[in-house]
Amino acid sequence: MKKILLALTVTLAFIGCGSDDSGSGGTGGNTDAAALSFPENNSECTTGVSASATQSNVTFQWNAVPGAEGYFIYVKNLNTQSTLQYNAATNTSMAVTLNKATPYSWYISVNKNNTSVNSETWKFYNAGDAVTQHAPFPADLVSPAMSSSVTGPLVTLEWETSDVDNDIVNHKVYFDTNTNPTTLAGTFTTQTAAVNVVAGGTYYWKVVTTDAQGNTATSPVYQFKAL
Repeated sequence: MKKILLALTVTLAFIGCGSDDSGSGGTGGNTDAAALSFPENNSECTTGVSASATQSNVTFQWNAVPGAEGYFIYVKNLNTQSTLQYNAATNTSMAVTLNKATPYSWYISVNKNNTSVNSETWKFYNAGDAVTQHAPFPADLVSPAMSSSVTGPLVTLEWETSDVDNDIVNHKVYFDTNTNPTTLAGTFTTQTAAVNVVAGGTYYWKVVTTDAQGNTATSPVYQFKAL
């Protein structure tokens, strides 16, 4: 009986940081970029070692790059949009203390031959203690790019979203000329929205994603100038 319970515990721990897609830690064809391994992309990570009621230690892992002189981990808190850098030296794993119940993204920068090569960027949800539902990841605003100039009078806003639970319901787009836009341009089930602009104006926009449980996540605010 003890052996059965132990096997079940190990299996559940493995599933806790499993990915919800079948993609691998590819490098986009660049052999000098590190292939990410753990935490997996779009996963819920619950196997970190608890450091306190609000934080846990998560061990990041990636594949070695031949000739690499060093690795740096970049971890972004997707709620605050703050990024921290960690020097892993020549190691291919490193434990980092993170907030529980928080979405993150991460990538590895490889130093080799006096150049830096970045890996793909992966997202994960550091659940820590057991939870039954998770907020969506904040949307990645794709187009128009930050501080770009675009031709009007009709502009298409594009973004990308994902959720550990895969239960996103809709996206509310806020769009106007205020640095923190408050005008609701509409509620969308797709990941695009068309808005009208006036030449010479500077516009700001953000996306609030909602899931089936009523959890929300707010993207950063992007701006662009209309031509």
